Amino acid sequence: MDFGFENAESGFSDFDAELESFAIRKIRKFDRMFMVGRGGSVDTMPFVANGIVYFGDANGYVFATKMDGEMLWKFKTDDRIFGSFPFVSDGKLFIGSYDYYLYCLDALTGKMHWRFRTGDKVFGAPNEAEGRIYFGSTDGYVYSLDSNNGNEKWRFKTGEMIGSCPAVWKGKVYVGSHDSNLYCLDAETGKELWRFRTGGEIMNGRPFTIEKGILYFGSFDNFLYAIDAETGKEIWRFRTGEYGNSGIPVIHKKTIYFVPRDGILYALTMEGKEIWRYKLSGISTWQKPQISHNGMYLISEDGYLYLIGFDGSELMRRRINKLIVPPTLYGNIVFIGSWDCNLYAYDLDGNELWRMPTSTKDEAFFPPPNDSFRLEITKETHVDDSISEDKYKSKKKGETVSLSDYNFRSDYATTSEYKQKSDYNTNFVIFEGILGTEELPWISVSRDSNHPILTSN
Repeated sequence: MDFGFENAESGFSDFDAELESFAIRKIRKFDRMFMVGRGGSVDTMPFVANGIVYFGDANGYVFATKMDGEMLWKFKTDDRIFGSFPFVSDGKLFIGSYDYYLYCLDALTGKMHWRFRTGDKVFGAPNEAEGRIYFGSTDGYVYSLDSNNGNEKWRFKTGEMIGSCPAVWKGKVYVGSHDSNLYCLDAETGKELWRFRTGGEIMNGRPFTIEKGILYFGSFDNFLYAIDAETGKEIWRFRTGEYGNSGIPVIHKKTIYFVPRDGILYALTMEGKEIWRYKLSGISTWQKPQISHNGMYLISEDGYLYLIGFDGSELMRRRINKLIVPPTLYGNIVFIGSWDCNLYAYDLDGNELWRMPTSTKDEAFFPPPNDSFRLEITKETHVDDSISEDKYKSKKKGETVSLSDYNFRSDYATTSEYKQKSDYNTNFVIFEGILGTEELPWISVSRDSNHPILTSN
C-alpha cells in the first residue's frame, strides 16, 4: 500500500490505494477520549478553593486564576491534561496528566511538591481523604498515596483501564473500571470488600453520589443504579437513553437529577421513578448539574450553557462554544472551560463577566461524540486508477472525487486518526455522525492535504 509519503507538509505526489478485503468493527465509544490532540482547549471541570479557580488544558498546563480572571500561575506537565479534573485539599492541588504522572502542586504558588508515575495515562480525577490521595490510571490500577510526600500505600488491579474518580465514604473507596465492575475497597489496605457487576464500562469525572448509605452511579450499559454502599446489593436501576452514562447524579430536595450522554435531563424520585425529562440540544459527556437557588446549570457539547428549573422548564440558554465538561458554580459565579481555549465566568443570569485565555488559541482536535468504527485492511490488490495531486488540491471540503469504486472525503482526516501498522495490515480509526446500524453499506477512502484516512459514509 503506497500513500505517497514524499512530503507530508506540502502534500502528496501520488496516492495509490490497493485494497481487496477489509473488515469493520464498532469500537468503544470512550476511545475518542484518547484521540484528543494538543491545544489550548479546556477539558477539566474548574475547581474553586479559597477564592482561586484551578483548571487544565489539552496542552498540559495547569492554571490558577483569581476570581476576577487575573492569572496567578501556570504549571506545565509533559502531555495533555484531559479528563483528570483538579482537586484541592489542605493547600495542595492534585491533577493527573497523559504523561503517566499524578502531580501534587502548591495551590498558592504552583510549585511542584512531588509527582508519582503510573503505568499509563492518568485520565480519571483524583480524590483525597484522611491524608490519602486516591486515583486510577488507564493501566488498570487504583492507587493510594500519602498526600504529603507521594509515597505509595497500596495499589489494586482491576480488569481494565480506569477513567473513574474514586469516592470515599466511611473507610471505603468506591471506584468504577472499564471492566464493567464497581469496586468497593478498604481505604486503609486496598483489600477488595465487594464488587458490583454492570453491563458496561463505568466512567465518571467526579466522585459518585452517596447519600444515606445509598450509592448512585451510571454505567455505559445505559442504566442509572442505586446500590447499598455497605453491601453492594442493588436497590433499583433506571433505564436511560443510548450512548451510555458518564455523568454524576445530583440529589436536591429528595429529587435525583441525572444527565446521560445522550443529553436528556431526568428528574427521578428517590425510588427511581421518572418525574419528568428535558432534552438538551446536544449530547453531554460528563454532566453534573450545578444546583442554584432556582434551578440547575448544565451544558451540551454543541456549545450551550443552560439554566433549567426544578420543574423542567428552560430558564436560560446561552451560546458559548463547544463545551465538553460541566460548569462549576461558586457563589454567584458560573465558571466554565470551553474548547475555544478560554475559561469563562458568568453571572447567574448568563451574562459574561470575563474570560481568560489558556496556553494557545489553537484548539485541540476531538473526534465526534457518539459512534466510531475501525476499518482493518487485511489484504491488498492493485487498483489501476489513480488521481492526481492537483485534482486533490483543487477540491473543496465536502466535495468528492472518484478513484475506481472509492470516494474521497476530508472531514476528519488528522494525524491522530491515522495509524499505519505495516504495509499489509493497516488500522484506520474513522469517525462519523450518529449511525443507527452496526453495519455500513459501503466504505470510502478519504484524506486531506496532509493525512490519509479511510472513513465510513
